[in-house]
Amino acid sequence: MTRTQGEIEAAIGEGIGRFEQEYMGRGPKNIQAHLLGDLLVVRLQGVLTAAEQHLVKTLQPEKGRDLLKQVRTHLIETARPFMEAMVEDITGVKVLSLHHDISTLTGEEVVLFTLAEPPRLRETRKK
Repeated sequence: MTRTQGEIEAAIGEGIGRFEQEYMGRGPKNIQAHLLGDLLVVRLQGVLTAAEQHLVKTLQPEKGRDLLKQVRTHLIETARPFMEAMVEDITGVKVLSLHHDISTLTGEEVVLFTLAEPPRLRETRKK
């Protein structure tokens, strides 16, 4: 079953939102997914928990930032099989790699999936 680009982006956003809710205990304030050929970029805003914000503020800046990034990276790596399977199920394309980063200043997180090829898309209907 082929989907439109908008349907793929919406389904990825919903799936990542569920992941954040289940694995992190709360969902982000905003999620945007963008399919750019064989790249899938997911931008999450407002992802830091109150405990993470407190940790970053109370420790030395570099130490708090590094600790938070290490924990988040470990959680993403642990959940990588789930996330890759979700993306493959939605797009119909194998995931080659996953990249991740988070900003402790803005509370923004970015997840980038490299796909084996651009997904086959269904044309959107003209109104």
